[in-house]
Amino acid sequence: MRRLLLALIAAVAVMQVSAQIRHGAPLIEFNDDGGWCWFEDERAIASGGKLVFGTIATGGARQGHVEATVYDLKSRETKRVTLHTPTDERDRRQWTDDHNSPAFLPLPSGEILTMYAKHGPEEKIYYRISKPGDPADWGEEQVFVPSPASRVTYSNLHFLTSENAGRGRIYDFYRGFNNSFKPSFAWSDDLGRTWTAGGVFIDVPTKFRHRPYVKYASNGRDAVHFAYTDGHPRDFNNSIYHAVYRAGDLMASSGARIGSMREGLKAPEEGTLVYKGGPDNVAWITDLELDSKGRPYMVFSVQMNSAGKPDGEGGEDHRYHYARFDGKRWQVAEIAYAGTRIYAREDDYTGLAALHPRDPGTIYISTNADPVTGAPLISRADNQRHWEIYRGRTRDGRRWKWEAITRDSTADNLRPVVPAPDSGQTILLWLQGKMRSYTDYTFRVVGMIGKR
Repeated sequence: MRRLLLALIAAVAVMQVSAQIRHGAPLIEFNDDGGWCWFEDERAIASGGKLVFGTIATGGARQGHVEATVYDLKSRETKRVTLHTPTDERDRRQWTDDHNSPAFLPLPSGEILTMYAKHGPEEKIYYRISKPGDPADWGEEQVFVPSPASRVTYSNLHFLTSENAGRGRIYDFYRGFNNSFKPSFAWSDDLGRTWTAGGVFIDVPTKFRHRPYVKYASNGRDAVHFAYTDGHPRDFNNSIYHAVYRAGDLMASSGARIGSMREGLKAPEEGTLVYKGGPDNVAWITDLELDSKGRPYMVFSVQMNSAGKPDGEGGEDHRYHYARFDGKRWQVAEIAYAGTRIYAREDDYTGLAALHPRDPGTIYISTNADPVTGAPLISRADNQRHWEIYRGRTRDGRRWKWEAITRDSTADNLRPVVPAPDSGQTILLWLQGKMRSYTDYTFRVVGMIGKR
């Protein structure tokens, strides 16, 4: 009886949240249990008429499972596939972490490559390749070890068709080669079957162990762009930098050569400065894309007015900033209030934002404050403050018009993702539920499919 009552309560809550969608397209539940971080990409892809995304489940018998969800965009059929199952209770605890969610890459063969790893306790990067045309059917799990001393996390996959004598090369940008805690890279010249370790490509000349955070974007041909920080925002008054990989070299935004990829950046400052952080404006990169001319645009969050506050007491005022490279310089503007931290142990955790990968003038944000005024968003459904999803549009990158996608919700709406479409439709996904930490959350994956 109690189980039935809980189920009825949950159903009512879902109906209440679903009723508040303001965008016109119906809300779809794609997965009833799963979460993701934002430093592994692509977390979601649209390929061959199917939407594929990855999550880490936290509930019941599925706790710690690495999962892929496949949604047929025509038939609307959903399939959930377990990519990895923990072996014992200790392993289950280590896998129950949203940082472990998989990245996906469509291959020219019609297959899809996925790679995933734990959040730093071991040297293994796991990977599987789907059957051609069927992302619900995966080959055997394989393991790549960059080095025995590596402690890895965060895979980011990019395929450059111009490399490897025109046959193409896949790069995995991850963290932790040789236990460095730093951004690192590996590559494959046989469409993901075998892998070669590179090394660290963004170093930090400090004595204590820390790491820059990086977002990646590629033109799929000859360049991979990086937007990155000095380190974790609890350790640094982070600025935001940009650099480009091309033909074995690292370059500034202007195209000027910095040095070779194998040598890497000796310090974050060797890249191009996009935004200068400080004690009362600490930045963290959120998303990065390229426009039709191959020029980068990005969104990042900035924690305001927390100088001198100990961990757990800051993060009451975040702002989203938008930056776009015009071919000569970066144009940067504050665009919206991002609200408060999600929980106290991570004062810089915001609801996050997602750029539209085909439209630099469209962005989706999660915030628990009015984007324009900063006033708290208090739901009329339960009188609680919740994170809601908004869509912003601009013509000049500075003045934005905001439209509520969700409103008066009974759960938080966090971490939106917009996969690059393989049709004219826009797919918007996000996590709906409650986040208590990156290892303790209750989310379902929901979203909408509609016109841009």
